Amino acid sequence: MAYRDEKALAEAPMGATRPGATSAGSEAADPPNAAAPTRPRSRKRVVLSVLAAVVLAFGAYEGFRWWTEGRFLVSTDDAYVAADMTILAAKATGYVASIEVAPNQRVEAGQVIARIDDVDYRLAVQSAKDRLATLSATAERIGRQIEAAQAQVAQASAQIDAARADAVRTASDFERQSRLSQSDYSSKARVEQALADRDRGVATVKGAEAALLAARANVAVLRAQKVEAERTAAEQQTVLARAERDLSFTEIRAPVAGIVGNRAVEIGSYVQPGTRLAALVPLESVHVDANYKETQLARIRPGQSVRIEVDAFPGRDFAGVVESIAPASGAQFSLLPPENATGNFTKIVQRVPVRVKVDPEAARLGLLRPGLSVVAKVDLRTGPDGR
Repeated sequence: MAYRDEKALAEAPMGATRPGATSAGSEAADPPNAAAPTRPRSRKRVVLSVLAAVVLAFGAYEGFRWWTEGRFLVSTDDAYVAADMTILAAKATGYVASIEVAPNQRVEAGQVIARIDDVDYRLAVQSAKDRLATLSATAERIGRQIEAAQAQVAQASAQIDAARADAVRTASDFERQSRLSQSDYSSKARVEQALADRDRGVATVKGAEAALLAARANVAVLRAQKVEAERTAAEQQTVLARAERDLSFTEIRAPVAGIVGNRAVEIGSYVQPGTRLAALVPLESVHVDANYKETQLARIRPGQSVRIEVDAFPGRDFAGVVESIAPASGAQFSLLPPENATGNFTKIVQRVPVRVKVDPEAARLGLLRPGLSVVAKVDLRTGPDGR
C-alpha cells in the first residue's frame, strides 16, 4: 500500500497536490506560480517607457537645436577644397640638366625648381655682347671722324679767307696794270699776267668755298653714320636683353610659395616651350567651392560666416567666410551647356558655385588639401544682412 502511494506521488504532475499534503502547503505554493506571468509584462513596459522617454528627449533636443541654430544654417555636401594651383611649364627648349626639389616639397617664391641645359643660351648671350661691343666701337670711331671733319671745315673756311684775300690783291693788280698799259707804262704781257692772276684768284675762292661745302657735307654724313651705328647698337642691346631673358628661362623658379606636386619630368627629359613640369599648390590660400542649390541662394550673401566640416577630419570644424557667388550656374560653364528649348523638358534643380574663403589661421595649418570633400554650412545670422 505504501509502495502504491509512493508511485502515485512520483507520477503526479509537478503542479498537482501531493497526497497527504495539507491545504496550507498548497496555499503557500500558489503565489509564485501566479506572479510569474506578470513579471515579463512589467519589464517590457519599463523598457518601452525608457525608449519613449529617450526618443522624446532626443526629439526635443533636435527640435531645440533646429529652432535655435539649424534653421539659420544653409548646408550642402557638394563642396570641395580648392586652390589656385600654378602649373609650371618650360619656356626654353633643351634637356633638363637638374631638378632642385623633391616631390611634395615645400618651396618659397623665387626658389629654383629645375634647370635646363644653358650652354647654347650662354653662347647666344656672349655673341650678342661681342656684337654690341663692335657696334659701340664703330660709333666711337665715327665720332672721332666727325671731329676730324669739323677740323677740315675750319681749315676750308680759313682757305676761303686766304683765297678771297688773294683774289682782291690780284684784282687790284689787274686794274693797276690795265691803267698803266693805257699810258704805255706797262707791257701787254704784264697785263695778261695780271688778268690770269685775277681769274686764278676767283677760281681759288670758288674752289675753297666748294671744299668748305664738301667738308660740311662730310660732317653731316659722318653724323648720320654715327646715328645709324648708335641705333644699330640699340637694336643689338635689345638682342642682348632677349638672349639674357632666354637664358633666364633655363631656370624654372617658383612664382609663389607652395608645395610641389605632380612632377612630370626627370633629369635628361627633353622639354619645349609649354611642356608641363610640375604643379605648385599654395596651401596657405586654399578655399572651398561649395555648389548650392538654386533654392538655397535666396539669403546667402558675401561676408557670411561658414562652418566647414571636412570628411578627412571628423569632429573638427574650420571657419570660413562667403567670398563671392558665381555669376552663373555650373552647367553654364560646362563644355556643352544644356539647351532647354526642346519639346521634352524636365526641370532640374541647378547648382551655383559659392566661393568660401578659409580662415588664414586654419589654412596655414596645411591640413586642407585641394580635392577633399567637405560639408559647408552658411550661417545666415552673420554677414551684412545677419540678424
